[in-house]
Amino acid sequence: MDSEGAINNNNNNNKVPRWTPSPTRSPPQKSSDEDREAVALATFPFSDHQEPTMETEMEAVVLARKEDHHHHHHDYSNNNDYADHDDDDQLGAAADGGVSVTWKDLCVTVGGGQLTILEGLTGYAEPGEVLAIMGPSGCGKSTLLDALAGRLSSTAQQRGDILINGRKERLAYGTSAYVTQDDTLMTTLTVKEAVYYSAQLQLPDSMSIAEKKKRAEMVIKEMGLQDSVNTRIGGWAVKGLSGGQKRRVSICIEVLRRPKLLFLDEPTSGLDSAASYHVMSRILKLARNDGITVVASVHQPSSEVFELFRNLCLLSSGRTVYFGPIASAEQFFTSNGFPCPTLRNPSDHYLRTINKDFDQVIISLISCTPALKW
Repeated sequence: MDSEGAINNNNNNNKVPRWTPSPTRSPPQKSSDEDREAVALATFPFSDHQEPTMETEMEAVVLARKEDHHHHHHDYSNNNDYADHDDDDQLGAAADGGVSVTWKDLCVTVGGGQLTILEGLTGYAEPGEVLAIMGPSGCGKSTLLDALAGRLSSTAQQRGDILINGRKERLAYGTSAYVTQDDTLMTTLTVKEAVYYSAQLQLPDSMSIAEKKKRAEMVIKEMGLQDSVNTRIGGWAVKGLSGGQKRRVSICIEVLRRPKLLFLDEPTSGLDSAASYHVMSRILKLARNDGITVVASVHQPSSEVFELFRNLCLLSSGRTVYFGPIASAEQFFTSNGFPCPTLRNPSDHYLRTINKDFDQVIISLISCTPALKW
């Protein structure tokens, strides 16, 4: 007791770092109309507005989180520090068994820093939800997925913070799954064999063979492949499944063990609108029922598929155009002078607006068009 008193008396001279508990969190505040307008991380790139500072972006993310999770009974403190909010929420997610991912000021370059692929991206993905990453071809969607999943090539340089449940750590083995654009399947196996063999290898030994077979049959039905279970996968030399069916087999194999974090690189490519809606609705149901955090890059979704997502990340030329709830995206574009026309798919309108690849081509075509003679 005397030694403790001596330390306390000399606290001003010798400051000893001590752990202190987190402050009591206040109940969630009701979001106002001003909060709904602050969901974008960056100013629209083609407007005359001045680009916001990082502090403004952090406040926008916090406001978006307040609105987006008010119905999920998350608590937020009144502290404006973005990292403090992430630590509290994500540690709570870890206690519930989920995996939250947050990235802040993420940059990816290649060629010794000469070519920038991603520049200053900030965002988050939480359990039980599906984050849709959209943008024109070559905007960095797959690179963002690779960076979050720790799959960047050795030639790429990464800067910024990626937090797993509020901490800087690597993903544990078996925690995440990744469905790539290219299907890496054995062409000589049937659908049933490919999924059954994967179940035997991936699922834990504590499960019986009958339970593993039941799990395999369940995911096959979830992806609508029950009529093709005895069809060979096939390849360039052997006729087999279609491209969309192969993509669904790849998803089946990855969701067998119900990962806590699922990355999907364009899962709807090669699927018709009905199959895309069915597959994404099943993935959304898995995310909600099992608390899976899903991050998916999506290329030109239908209006029905687009409405399934809750949060949206729009990229253009490696930068964030918009991050926040999908319900607030239309207001964001309208306030910047790009309202969505009536009866048009909102996702088509957003992608057409932020695509800069063909601006010069369109200008050249217009300048070369001869005047009509009457």
